Amino acid sequence: MVAILKTEGLTKHFGAFKAVQDLNLEVREGDLYGFLGPNGSGKTTSMRMILRLIRPTSGRVLLFGEDIASNFIGIMQKVGALVELPAYYPYLTAVQNLEILRLVSGGVPASRIPEVLETVGLGPRMHSRVRTYSQGMRQRLGIAMALLTKPRLVFLDEPTNGLDPQGINHMREVIQELNRKDGVTFVISSHLLHEVELTCTRIGMIKQGKLIVQDKLDAIIARTVDGLRIACDPTAKAISLLADRDGIVDVKEESPGRLRVVCDPARFAQVNTLLVENGVTVSELTPARKSLEEFFLSQ
Repeated sequence: MVAILKTEGLTKHFGAFKAVQDLNLEVREGDLYGFLGPNGSGKTTSMRMILRLIRPTSGRVLLFGEDIASNFIGIMQKVGALVELPAYYPYLTAVQNLEILRLVSGGVPASRIPEVLETVGLGPRMHSRVRTYSQGMRQRLGIAMALLTKPRLVFLDEPTNGLDPQGINHMREVIQELNRKDGVTFVISSHLLHEVELTCTRIGMIKQGKLIVQDKLDAIIARTVDGLRIACDPTAKAISLLADRDGIVDVKEESPGRLRVVCDPARFAQVNTLLVENGVTVSELTPARKSLEEFFLSQ
């Protein structure tokens, strides 16, 4: 798969503070790429460098195979972005705000405005002044702005800020539908690990300005498996059998009749065989895994 975004040694220092260090991102065409990290980890600074909103201290950014510094205008015609707070004219309506953006962008038909506002769920309020909008509605407008030109690559910085659970679910569906139907590639920065897990197909994790993990979501999830959950009877006998076995890190009873066994996944079959051969009835045996948050904190 072709890399639609690649950063090479991207670094940003603010005086003595190292905000981002040697960042090497690779986003492939068609990815739903989740850029994860806690607040202050360097996500927004990274996005701002990628989009040339600030200059990097060192390193370079390749978009669509080109150095963005050499063809900024041509490249950005294929990019949409919402970084930090959306900018808008509060005394104008959503339609009027997008009309200004449409005229500046060029080549966007007027019919695209109601279409994109319907997409993000602002159809019923498209003719209301933006100053009357809630925070969540303003966030939706910002996303509509990012999508207006039908870009091939979209950057969304904390896109669910201000959205209620229903709004978050709707925005997830919008992103996944645009990716599936139109092939739009998304780079979504967030500190909400669970939401990114539900939305994205590839993940990069940044911690204190450094990229610590970058892989397909499925591969990262596989790395979070650290044991088994077992429903069995009698549990006391199962605990006794497993407690002193090589390769078993920990055994505890989570609830009556259910054990949590921490061990290498390579030993799962051995655990099952040991219990069954010694008269323990196993009615359920499933992999147990850390949450993405626990995995992130362990890195």
